[in-house]
Amino acid sequence: MKMSSAERIRYFYETVVSQHLLEELPGIVAGDCRLRVGEETFPMGPAEMAEHLTAVRQTYPDYTMHILRQHIAGEYVISEFVMEGTHLGEFCGIPPSGKRLTFTGVDVDRVVNGRIVEHGGAVNTFETLIANRLIRGAPKEETL
Repeated sequence: MKMSSAERIRYFYETVVSQHLLEELPGIVAGDCRLRVGEETFPMGPAEMAEHLTAVRQTYPDYTMHILRQHIAGEYVISEFVMEGTHLGEFCGIPPSGKRLTFTGVDVDRVVNGRIVEHGGAVNTFETLIANRLIRGAPKEETL
């Protein structure tokens, strides 16, 4: 059964990423896939994607992703998601807290011939870390 681009992306995040099925990456992520960060792009083929997902799993060994909503714009699939995982590894100098954390975010994936050829997005990392008292927010300005 052939999946639509949105179904393929949902499968990628909710099954491949959530269950850490790295062996499936070559069938979903194109070898010449690019990571988009603003106007710049960087290689993000199956090997780089596996490296990234493995690094995230070192911090959150049980993390899963759930797609809340998706929007299609031509070749692009925009996915609003929730990621949950237990903070058991160091992250940017923050020692493991053992807390179950929930992050929200948006990913933008361009799908051509059933494979991701461009990936980008953003995760609301700081909001979660501040809310769980793992980092401090900026001090409030004093009013005169």
